[in-house]
Amino acid sequence: MADKLIHDPNGGMPRLLEIMRRLRDPETGCPWDIEQDFDSIAPYTIEEAYEVADAISRKEWGELEGELGDLLLQTVYHTAMGEEAGLFTFESVVKAISDKMVARHPHVFGNESRDKSAAQQTKDWEAIKAKERGKQARTLDGVAAGLPALTRAVKLQKRAARVGFDWPDTSHVLDKIIEEAGELIEARDTLTQDQVTEEFGDLLFVMANLAQHLGVDPEAAIRGTNSKFIRRFNAVEDALAERGRTPAQSDLAEMDLIWDEIKVQEKAAKQPRLKKSGIDLTKRVRFMKGIKTNPRN
Repeated sequence: MADKLIHDPNGGMPRLLEIMRRLRDPETGCPWDIEQDFDSIAPYTIEEAYEVADAISRKEWGELEGELGDLLLQTVYHTAMGEEAGLFTFESVVKAISDKMVARHPHVFGNESRDKSAAQQTKDWEAIKAKERGKQARTLDGVAAGLPALTRAVKLQKRAARVGFDWPDTSHVLDKIIEEAGELIEARDTLTQDQVTEEFGDLLFVMANLAQHLGVDPEAAIRGTNSKFIRRFNAVEDALAERGRTPAQSDLAEMDLIWDEIKVQEKAAKQPRLKKSGIDLTKRVRFMKGIKTNPRN
């Protein structure tokens, strides 16, 4: 019966659960799968979540289907190990998240009014979560330590802001960024590497606060900048290849100039009206080369 289910292409969720049980079977399963535990699988879970986010950012919807399957497998893996240890089962996990969704949406599944803004619903959601954590819970309790550091910084500061511990506007945040940058420069010149690292962390933390004030997801922002850097550097390599050289055979001055030309071309493509001015943008970039202050924005 189990073999029939495993080979049934329409077996759905029961099929996947049975596949995992077979893989983890101590006598007939896969040696690699058998020896895994929560700690060894956790990094794969994080990796699969990032691959889902990557497929979404690239709008690769065909890939997304497969990546979501890989992420689902991680849940199945952890619940299989939980069941083996007598901790929980797939069914209990599904029940727990279902109960949570119903409890946290009384305006949908209960008697509360739906006539409220998304912001008010978010506030209500957090109030319900705080109640679930218990009356004695601290403000910052429950922000997972395993989150990406910038994401965790934003969440911590959002929690603090809800009880009034935050700057009132971005001007104060920007002043703090200038202050922290100055301290980092001082640390670079006079302090130990550990102290430099600490000051750099302080600066990043304030940048995360600025992201919170601006409604920016810092992880998404840096992912976008990473993609932009890859795209532009690949274009630099292509331009050098047309000249018969590699980056190692070039120098910073040449690569910087090509970089600037690529930037202008990208911005011109986004703003076609610039072409109407009749200005040779490539020559303009070469002219401005000597006075630019931040070439990689």
